[in-house]
Order: sequence, then C-alpha cells, then structure tokens
Amino acid sequence: MPLAFAEPTDAAIPLHVVPADAVDDALAQLSPAGQAWADAQGFAGSLGQVLTVPDAQGHVSQVLVGYGSAAKRARDRFHMGAIARKLPAGTYDIKSGLSGNDLTEAALAWLLAGYSYDRYVKPSTAIAGLVAPDGVDAARIAIIANGEALTRELINTPASDMGPDELEEATRTLAAGHDASITVTTGDDLITSNFPMIHTVGRASTRAPRLIDMRWGGKGPQLTLVGKGVCFDTGGLNIKPGASMGLMKKDMGGAATVLGLAHMIMALDLPLRLRVLIPAVENGIDGNAFRPQDILTSRKGLTVEINNTDAEGRLVLADALTLADEDDPALVISMATLTGAARVAVGPDIAPFFTDDDVRADAIAKAARKVADPVWRMPFHTPYEAMIEPGIADLDNAPKGGFAGAITAALFLRRFVESPYIHFDIYGWQPSAAPSRPRGGVGMGARAVLEALPEMLDL
Repeated sequence: MPLAFAEPTDAAIPLHVVPADAVDDALAQLSPAGQAWADAQGFAGSLGQVLTVPDAQGHVSQVLVGYGSAAKRARDRFHMGAIARKLPAGTYDIKSGLSGNDLTEAALAWLLAGYSYDRYVKPSTAIAGLVAPDGVDAARIAIIANGEALTRELINTPASDMGPDELEEATRTLAAGHDASITVTTGDDLITSNFPMIHTVGRASTRAPRLIDMRWGGKGPQLTLVGKGVCFDTGGLNIKPGASMGLMKKDMGGAATVLGLAHMIMALDLPLRLRVLIPAVENGIDGNAFRPQDILTSRKGLTVEINNTDAEGRLVLADALTLADEDDPALVISMATLTGAARVAVGPDIAPFFTDDDVRADAIAKAARKVADPVWRMPFHTPYEAMIEPGIADLDNAPKGGFAGAITAALFLRRFVESPYIHFDIYGWQPSAAPSRPRGGVGMGARAVLEALPEMLDL
C-alpha cells in the first residue's frame, strides 16, 4: 500500500508537540482534571514521551507529545516516527508545537514510520494515521516517502527474488508508471554493444548481466543518474568470507536509491530530462569468472588491471559512466555501495559524496541540513591519482596499501566522466532500528539531491 496521509475528519485527535521548556504553558491549557492527569503520569516533555488526555467518557480527547531539548533532538532525527508507532489506533492532527522544516520533517517521519518489509510474513499492524498538517506540501512529502519506500523494498528483497531480471522488471514498472522509455542490453549483446566490463563482471552468474537505460522528460537540462546494480556480490574468485557476504543482497543499493530518486523527480514533474543507467549484474564464481591479474579494456578504451575481483562495482559503473558522458548531460550523479572505507570514515548514517564543483557541493550540503538527510563531502584528492596507476595498465581496480580506499575508488570513477560529476558512496542499510528507519535497507542522499536540484541545475 502506498504511504499516504489520512483523510481530514472531525474525529481526528488533536496532537500538541511540547518541548521540555514549554511544559508549563502546555499544561496550563488543560482542564484542572487534565492537569492532574498529566501530573499523575509524570509528563515532563521528555523526547518521545506521550500523554493521552482522556475526556469525561474516557476517550482520548487530545495527545501531548514530548519533544525534549534541542540537545536531545540533535542526537537523531525523525522523532515523530517513533511517536506514530506509540499512539493508539486512530487519526491524529498536529495542532501546535512545530512549524517550517520541523513540521515537514515530522510529517515525512510519520509516513516513513508506516513502512515495513513484510513480503514474506504477515503484514504488520498499520500505524496511527496523520492528517496532513497545515502549512506543509503534503503531495510532495507523500511522493518523497513513496520514493524512499521503493528504495527500501528493493534493497530488502533477497537476491533469490532480486537478481538482474527482477531489477530490470522493477525499473520497467517504474518507467510504465511515469510514461518513461526503457531499453535493456543483456548478456552477450553487452559485448557487441561495447560494455565489456559489465559483461565480464556478470558473465560467471547463471543470471545474465545487463545495462538498463531509462529516459524521461522532453525539456530542460539533462540529469543522468547511474546506480550500481550488483544484485549479489560473492567477491568473485577473491571470495568474501561469510561474515562479509551476509549483507550482499544490498550491493544493488545504489540502483535502488537512484530508482527511488527517479520516482521523486518524475512524480514531481521536475522540468528536466532524466536518464537512469543501471549496470545490473551478479558477481558470481564459475569457470569463466574474471581473475586477479586479468587486464580488461573498458568502453572508454582505458585498460584496467584486476587486483581484486571483489572491487567489481567500479568496473560496471565505469562502462555506464562512459555511456552517460557520451550525450553531454548537464550533470551526472552516481550512487553506489562501493567501499568499506567510506563506512570506516563516516559510519553507516552519513552519505559521503565527491565532487570538484564547490557550488554544487554547497547546494547539497545546505539541502541535506534542511531535509535531515546527512551527507559529508569527501575530496577528489588528485595527488592520489598515482595510487590507481599500476604501470602495466592505465588503471588499478584495487590499489595496494589500504590507504584512502573511498577516495581512490572515486578517483577511478572520475576517469570515465568529463561532464560535471558527483559520486555518492553510500551504505544503504540501517544496522539497527531508529525512528522511521527499521533495520534493513534505507535510502541515503536522495532527498538531499532532490532538494538541491533546482539550485544545481538552475531549474
């Protein structure tokens, strides 16, 4: 079911958000009986505290929600998502305590709290409904929430049901819903169409590799999104240990994120031309798997020495980025679950990104703060270029030494793009449950990019 706001109704229960320093004022608005009830319940406006105030018949007449202190709120985000799951069944209407970006975030948090992955189990109980608050763009918030839900659903689906075929089908479904066109190059056709590295990475799997190409829009600047679609990554002949392989269903998180972002862009009818490129493969092991020390020739003509078959994401992205660059887009953005080094640098909650464009970097950072989608700019540090040049080929896919792994991977990708370029090295996974983010797949960076697009593309 799509994530949506409840229909307005006279029966909606008023909800008041109460910061810790405004408790006295809030309680003064209650009847003497309500004040006594609040006192008996120990309501202090603590973050996440819920006080249901009964009427004379014992029905809930209103709800006070603790919003804590600014310092407490700064430790996380989407606090109203936790509230949505604490409240009794019913429909609620936020009447006071929030405004501006805080109110928008609260409304989005409430919708996102309604997402759960229940493909293989009995669906969970629906959360309490929320009437779209006055002063927010309800249609935009619902579109963003459903784009995020698409991303989560794709990442959460195990590889048994989300291989290259199914990722293609999900893209076709999205395209059909927005009147977008789609072409797919599959299997050995990748060789004749000059996508050699996509074919090489995916050829050992029983599920054919492919390049998915979706286009939408007929006017405005062209934005090309490229998403890593490694539907499962064994590591290839450099096979991963079991502990490292356990989450590799999420290695198509970049593809899932750009598809969620594409839904947002198309549903909002932004005045731009959108192209989405997804190299969809499974990095498997068989007699025809590519090997360490192989040298591959990319679509761009650059040669790549393979020093680790587990650094495959940058290989499939390289061919897709070369294609993206060929029709001179205004901006190319890639998203990929690319390196463990990025997680070491910033942890699982922050989306690091790379760009040489200071203006666009500032736009993303500003947008991220506004929409509570944390990002952090990392450097395309040109002096490290020597680290990805092995001498025997133009490029090394896995430089030795272990230093600056996220940066060297980004520098590798930059070699294949001459257009304005931004690269996100995301994690795509929520390791433990948090407000509006159950454990599992999660979108990262998409909402920040969406918010920044008007400034980045002069829309």
